[in-house]
Amino acid sequence: MKNKNLLQKVVFAGIIFAILLSAAAALFGQTPMPSPRQEKLLNGLKVLMWNDARADKVTVKIRVHAGSAFDPQGKEGTMQLLADDLFPNDASRDFFKEDLGGSLETVATYDYLQISASSKPESVLLMLETLATAISTPTIDKETTAKVRTALLAKLKVLEADPSYVADQAVAKRLFGTFPYGRPQRGSTATVQNLVFADLIDAKQRFLTADNATMTISGNYDRDLTYRAIRRYFGGWLKADKKVPATFRQPDDPDITLFNISTANAAKSEIRFATRGFARSDKDYPASTVLTSILRERFPKLMTGSLMEQPLVSNKAYALPGYFSFSYLSKEGVIPLAQSHQAPPDAPNYVRYNPLLVLFWNITDEEFSKAKSEMMDQSSKMPTDRLWLDADTYRIDIAGVTSAIQNVTIADVRRSADRMAKNPVVTVAVK
Repeated sequence: MKNKNLLQKVVFAGIIFAILLSAAAALFGQTPMPSPRQEKLLNGLKVLMWNDARADKVTVKIRVHAGSAFDPQGKEGTMQLLADDLFPNDASRDFFKEDLGGSLETVATYDYLQISASSKPESVLLMLETLATAISTPTIDKETTAKVRTALLAKLKVLEADPSYVADQAVAKRLFGTFPYGRPQRGSTATVQNLVFADLIDAKQRFLTADNATMTISGNYDRDLTYRAIRRYFGGWLKADKKVPATFRQPDDPDITLFNISTANAAKSEIRFATRGFARSDKDYPASTVLTSILRERFPKLMTGSLMEQPLVSNKAYALPGYFSFSYLSKEGVIPLAQSHQAPPDAPNYVRYNPLLVLFWNITDEEFSKAKSEMMDQSSKMPTDRLWLDADTYRIDIAGVTSAIQNVTIADVRRSADRMAKNPVVTVAVK
């Protein structure tokens, strides 16, 4: 009888524990992140594999952990052009859509190049073979380079006529100068038109290598068969002779005087404020995402409301410290700050010196709770493969990725806000 009662207690305790675990997961918006099967080819290519028998597609992502930050000065747009050259025509995307029943996308950022592709389960081997051919032996010649260069120049011509884009680029340059994040990620019409296929070959040899990449594959497929195919198709992808470190001379202190730009296309003034922020690997980056949510609530209230349109706060974090950008549209140029939101008497001198910095001062428990809840909800929706890819790109411990936002405290947010508030603020107006 005693043994029976003991068994009942153990079972009951197990049920209670399971309920509490489920409740905690629901409360924090998190579900246990499945660990992938991890492999590494002899050439250094890292492979992460998740299997889902219920999926109707197979998705492959190949991320090369080097992006436009490595563009040589005067040759901005090199890495973007290299990414465009991997699949240089619409026929490639049509093949993935019509023949493989999936999709194809190539993306370049300051920090990485990434190919994202999908197919029907029965076409996974053909998809892998196609991707391997494109990325390990891309067609880089005069004709192809000229074609993708012309296409990129057409896009840049449109962007450079857009006052919003002009303002974004100007404030980044004002803040960083010739540091990578102060230079246009896609390049400019002036730099791209001078790029030749030899520039792409050099970038390919230095960065587009197997030991500088991570592949993820998820969906409905046979793991063993698919891994054998990966070894066969990607095994010939060359590794680098040597790694190129991400070491750059730190930017000088920026000029904080108002920078005006005149353009014929601006019906209203595009206003930008910016201050330096955090790297993705910074211990305060998770707190800075919560801070961003708070700033998005505060920023419209800081300005004289009816004169400001489309207020936006962006936290641009990269492999190296990025920046926070505050933008809005105005018919009146740079709008004075609302007097009701000036810094309180007990604010530090650096906050009183620049009233915009009142945004970072005196964060309340209510603001923190709301912002943290929003960020946890967004974090819970992040695709698992992207979390693992980001962990490799930004050298982040994957074990702490899912709990990073959950563990943020109001003290962490206040500390990150204090760090931000001590940085100089640059201002740009495009009108």
